[in-house]
Amino acid sequence: MYIIAVKFFTFTVSMDLEKSVRISLLNDFYGVLLTKKQKKIVKDYFNNNISLGEISQQLKISRQAVFDTLERANLKLEDYESKLKLLKKFQIQRDILSNSKKLCKQDLKKLLNVWEI
Repeated sequence: MYIIAVKFFTFTVSMDLEKSVRISLLNDFYGVLLTKKQKKIVKDYFNNNISLGEISQQLKISRQAVFDTLERANLKLEDYESKLKLLKKFQIQRDILSNSKKLCKQDLKKLLNVWEI
């Protein structure tokens, strides 16, 4: 596991690779629900690997504003996931498919049941 530690003013944030991947996946599912600014910052930071300083220069805002926007976007994405659970359902389906060499009727029923409410 790789750990990336970044220090912001009085905040210290440790972000491991798994969290980064999770945020990217959540952004894939729910990114359209974020504001334009949040979309851009999340995409630049997590997908394009642009630093907070570079993003702040591009957008002509402070690093703290970029950090706060990332935090708010992350909270929104997690909130959407807690309500809709699209990522969880996707992961369950992926696990069923990856564990099945051949799909049988039972596996198909499991896949369909994932999306039942």
